[in-house]
Amino acid sequence: MKAFRMSLIMIVLCGLAFPLLMTGIAQILFPKQANGSILYNEKKQAIGSELIGQSFKNPKYFQGRVSSIEYDANGSGSKNYAPSNEEMIKRTQKDAEKWLKDHPGKTLKDVPLDLITNSGSGLDPHITPAAARFQIPKIIKANQGKVTEQQLEKLIQKHIEDRNIGVLGQPRVNVLLLNMDLQKVIQR
Repeated sequence: MKAFRMSLIMIVLCGLAFPLLMTGIAQILFPKQANGSILYNEKKQAIGSELIGQSFKNPKYFQGRVSSIEYDANGSGSKNYAPSNEEMIKRTQKDAEKWLKDHPGKTLKDVPLDLITNSGSGLDPHITPAAARFQIPKIIKANQGKVTEQQLEKLIQKHIEDRNIGVLGQPRVNVLLLNMDLQKVIQR
């Protein structure tokens, strides 16, 4: 009987009280993050999370990294292929050829690696500033003069996030945030 009561007490404490307490503290101290860092458009409609990448197929917008799970946030992961894996080599070559087709005069060395390789989670919302800049000519062409190179460079510069605590990771650009600002520019 003692074991049963102790189990019941632990279930209530660890399975109910503690999670509710942590959720309450998170809602008070970090409400945006506790609710998924959801981003809204001008009409107050949710368009995505700042933390989860999205697929942008329209050439008028910046493209993110390749996602082996098609940005399905129900689970994360990647195929975790070695660089020598035949399937990965074929896929990256195909993706690189697509980028080169859209960027005449560029070579394979010019294509930023993050545009042709997966992130570990398949949900990464960021690309490098170099990957964003690489896309500028394609975006100008797709938008038929509604945006200039200077405007795009300014948008990229605005959205560069520095290393975490100054030393962890690399500078990066959130593709969804960048595309939200780009949409405002091309709709003017």
